[in-house]
Amino acid sequence: MKHSFGSDNHSGVHPQIMDAIIRTNNNFETAYGEDQYTKQVLKQLEDLLGGDCTAFFVFNGTGANIVALQGFLRSYNSVLAPITAHINVDECGAVEKVSSARIVPLEAPNGKVSPKEVIPALTGFGHQHNAQPKILSISQPTELGTTYTPEEIRELADLMHSHGCYLHVDGSRISNAAESLGLPIKAFTQDCGVDALSFGGTKNGLLMGEAVVIFHRPENTLPDSNGIPMNIQNMEAAKNLQYLRKQTTQLYSKSRFIAAQFEEYLKDGLYLKLAGQSNAMARYLAQTLEQIPEITISKSVDSNAVFAICPTWLSEELNKKHYFYVWDESTNEVRWMCSFNTTKEDIDEFVADIKAIIASHK
Repeated sequence: MKHSFGSDNHSGVHPQIMDAIIRTNNNFETAYGEDQYTKQVLKQLEDLLGGDCTAFFVFNGTGANIVALQGFLRSYNSVLAPITAHINVDECGAVEKVSSARIVPLEAPNGKVSPKEVIPALTGFGHQHNAQPKILSISQPTELGTTYTPEEIRELADLMHSHGCYLHVDGSRISNAAESLGLPIKAFTQDCGVDALSFGGTKNGLLMGEAVVIFHRPENTLPDSNGIPMNIQNMEAAKNLQYLRKQTTQLYSKSRFIAAQFEEYLKDGLYLKLAGQSNAMARYLAQTLEQIPEITISKSVDSNAVFAICPTWLSEELNKKHYFYVWDESTNEVRWMCSFNTTKEDIDEFVADIKAIIASHK
């Protein structure tokens, strides 16, 4: 396969990450995250996010979302989410199956929701016939490559908290958002009132492993929609993380191999450097494509995804040489993803093939 633009999951493992795994393979450690090495790296991650939070490692993104959300849910609750959200579209109903809570999809212009879309779903509280809203889950960046500003996240967090509800961020590409915004991750999570975060790494150079983070809310007496003080609910969710992780088969016995990756990932800002490369390549691709009349960039390029509308004949022929997905068949909108190891040469070859196909059809 030539360089794939299908997904940043198609890329390999960054050499420094692989070396860290190999180094960790030379010794014995206690299993199931009980070793001091895992605890030390989790502390580093917690410190990166501003402290006053609890982090645990899990296998993958779907597992991270399930574990993070479960800490706030009972079976009669509902999870509000953009209609394009990964938990709604690409996780095979996993959140609903494991938690028994219902996902309520919301209209999401450009992949984002605002109070305008959320407020109508904050209804039915106290009515026994209705699933009870409990948490809003957003992705940062979104599935359409767009990003929320800190102000937008704070507005959503304040809205949910004012209704006794919570805010979760699916951060499978959280490093791309941080690099794009030019802000530390804490500035648009903990500082904005986010309650739970799925912290990803696999799409940005890791072999496997994500983290679940629960932020400890400041002490207050505000009750949530179950009548529990919200800071107590966050602490309960944090305390119960280890049990929810085990129940959902997300506890890895040789945890040190996830910890080794995260230690290297966080060291000297590697996570930002890798995200910066994929973001820069997406911008370069978009800028180059703007010169081609047959292609229209259809979404804001805020991270490492380029969405574009092009003729069907072009995408079909191009897909024979380069792997990518047609996002919306009705408009032939395609998604081209850049990875930490995408280079300008990869982009130039890709664009040259596009131009050659267009020339052959004239």
